[in-house]
Amino acid sequence: MDTETVYTRFMDIAARRGEAPFLHVLKETAEIYDIPAGDISYAQMAERTEEWRRKFAAAGYGAGHRIGLLLQNRPVFLEIWLALNALGASVVPINPDLRLAELEYLAEHSEMVLAIVLAERLDEMKTAVENAGLSARITTPDGELPTAVTTAASDAALTTLTECALLYTSGTTGKPKGCILSNQYYLYSGDWYAQAGGHISLQRDCERMLTPLPVFHMNAMAVSTMAMITVGGCLIMLDRFHPRTWWDSVRKSGATVVHYLGVMPPMLMRAEPSVDDRNHNLRFGFGAGVDPKLHAAFEDRYGFPLIEAWACTETGSGGVICANEDPRKVGTACFGRSGKDVDVRVVDDAGNDVPTGAPGEMLVRRAGDDPRYGFFSGYLKNQKATDELWQGGWLHTGDVVQQDEDGSLHFVDRKKNVIRRSGENISAVEVESILNRHPQISISAAIAAPDDIRGDEVAVFVILEDATGDAAKAQEIVTWALDQMAYYKAPGWICFVDELPLTATQKILRGQLKDLMVATFAAEGFIDTRPLKKRKV
Repeated sequence: MDTETVYTRFMDIAARRGEAPFLHVLKETAEIYDIPAGDISYAQMAERTEEWRRKFAAAGYGAGHRIGLLLQNRPVFLEIWLALNALGASVVPINPDLRLAELEYLAEHSEMVLAIVLAERLDEMKTAVENAGLSARITTPDGELPTAVTTAASDAALTTLTECALLYTSGTTGKPKGCILSNQYYLYSGDWYAQAGGHISLQRDCERMLTPLPVFHMNAMAVSTMAMITVGGCLIMLDRFHPRTWWDSVRKSGATVVHYLGVMPPMLMRAEPSVDDRNHNLRFGFGAGVDPKLHAAFEDRYGFPLIEAWACTETGSGGVICANEDPRKVGTACFGRSGKDVDVRVVDDAGNDVPTGAPGEMLVRRAGDDPRYGFFSGYLKNQKATDELWQGGWLHTGDVVQQDEDGSLHFVDRKKNVIRRSGENISAVEVESILNRHPQISISAAIAAPDDIRGDEVAVFVILEDATGDAAKAQEIVTWALDQMAYYKAPGWICFVDELPLTATQKILRGQLKDLMVATFAAEGFIDTRPLKKRKV
């Protein structure tokens, strides 16, 4: 049995890299977090990890324990994670945007025995644990470490299959599920990135990777962190994405690689062109969801490629698909081809393979003897959901895609976000992407509204920038939209709102959006724009 863990890999690399930088904390981030700016070397991180390991061991923490971490993107998160991993304990990264009821659910469902949280969240976390009826201890990273409330499994053998973390899904379609992630999951994420090649080739001992993504999600925690550990690079974690200071952060950090979300390029493209637009050391960006119509323009302006990829918490890098080889088919929502390590099928609702070019749900699995290699180990306390996800030996992604003759995959939408109006399938994401380009729209969210005649109608929630939301503005937006998209895709109902239900990574919480739609219709809060939807001659 392979006994490599995240901890052993880090310590092996640290022994080789020594005083080379493992983390770099920018001044801006340091001021926000009230921590020192500058480099943290591999040797320093190893020393801090060992100090934490000794403290946790003395307090009785180890195999079989889960420890909640609400620490944002601070270096101490990684210190504690590595230390607990050395003892066979699992961490439960906590989204700082969660509030009392959500914290109660997380604490109860994960059965965490300890939570280490920021001082300002201490009382709230204590209340959540009490409400959940748990005996878990709560402390801060600077506080006294309490003794474990249960005994660790002293005879447990630590292997690559030992649970390393419990990450919760964003809950875009319902209650968050706890994804059990093993050492193998994290180790392979680092291996995959180090070996991917093509447009995302990583160089040993010299990369500097900048990420604004939250470490409580798989991208920053598994992909970014493990990639830099594996190749001996330096990780720069921002507290979040700051559009106005982004390029300063890129330049001051000396970043060679950045990770991005689809919401970032549109914001950066709104800035006035500058002679410094290409004044950086970036070789590529790695992420997903860039607006196809902005993709080429962004690359042309800033001088580096945005490499689109597909993965989810459940697949990890075991099922990742990436446009790291040519042709990338920029501007077509292409996220690459599956390659030799991942099998892909595109199927209809009956599970039958669809013809080339037709939309269907994407199914994935690892090629070879172990179809789940590098994937998550399952949903905690929910074998039924795990089995449903893996129905027929394939992981059902819930994503609708189209596949070209050469195997290139193009994202269409989440399966449950498709609006079916008068026989036409409409992508909610596509509608949102187009509407978000309106100069007065900050963000929009589209959803299928029941329609007695057409089956579904397009209902849209809109947040405006410096404008008044009224019937005249709704008519103006739809009139504009009719010049941007097919008439049947334009909003039939519009509601102007001040906020939307979003995840920490700015994804729309689809489950909550449906409830909002029902309540808005009940309160007669929608503006009816259906009469404007006419086919152009």
